Amino acid sequence: MQQATTQSGGGLATASGTITLGSDRMNGQLTVNRLGYGAMRITGDGIWGPPKDRDEAIRVLKRCLDLGINFIDTADSYGPFVSEELIAEALHPYAEGLVIATKGALLRTGPNQWPVDGSRKHLEEALNGSLKRLKVEQIDLYQLHRFDEKVPSEEFLGFLKEAQQQGKIKHIGLSEVDVDQIKEAQQYFEVVSVQNMYSFGQQKWNPTLKYCEENNIAFIPWYPLGGGDLSAEQAIHKVAERHGATEYQIALAWLLAASPVMLLIPGTSSVKHLEQNTAAAQIKLTEEDFQDMPLPKQI
Repeated sequence: MQQATTQSGGGLATASGTITLGSDRMNGQLTVNRLGYGAMRITGDGIWGPPKDRDEAIRVLKRCLDLGINFIDTADSYGPFVSEELIAEALHPYAEGLVIATKGALLRTGPNQWPVDGSRKHLEEALNGSLKRLKVEQIDLYQLHRFDEKVPSEEFLGFLKEAQQQGKIKHIGLSEVDVDQIKEAQQYFEVVSVQNMYSFGQQKWNPTLKYCEENNIAFIPWYPLGGGDLSAEQAIHKVAERHGATEYQIALAWLLAASPVMLLIPGTSSVKHLEQNTAAAQIKLTEEDFQDMPLPKQI
């Protein structure tokens, strides 16, 4: 994986620099801007059912391209199915260079309900469904949403390896995993991304982030303003006031600065908020800012 480099032109997201997924050129490396878009919020309340404003959801997806966003993250469980279907409706046929990542291994039994199912049967149904909904023959990046403790790991890891060999998946990533789980998966395939909850105020996955840096794996943080740490919230607010920016923008700017392997996917159902989020790529934090919001110590 290449280190982040800054490009000019092509939309606000290019100011975030780029990152390359995958080390195996034979399997097709994918280079994207480090500020992408997470498509979970273009669904109904509880990530269930269609969005309240369907037309705005379509506008958000189309605006991504105008802003230089060329990495969109979704999952079959968002809706379920709604997010993938809207992406295809808004963007298919896909622009050259646009990378769409999706995930599988969660069931939906109701709003805000996310049972895990890593069985081969479910993953095969989920993958085939995603291929159909996204209208593609191959998923650019397919991510295992969770390790399923009820299923032997060789079952779901082996399935992903076979699906990649069959050409249904180009690259494979993981979500909410520790270092040992990454190492286990690496026995089956190249892990090109890890998507874990991470923010300035919630850094429990620092060892995983460090491993990703050492092994050229993209780290995709979700819930970038989360954590519930009062001192962290106060620090973010202080830096935001200094820059005349929103707290969310500062949280995103910090993540971009925290590590060159960060690949951000802030989500929203509003074009206005999408534009604000993407503008965070242009915020350059100062030494004074880093005194208030220190970078991860062990990186």
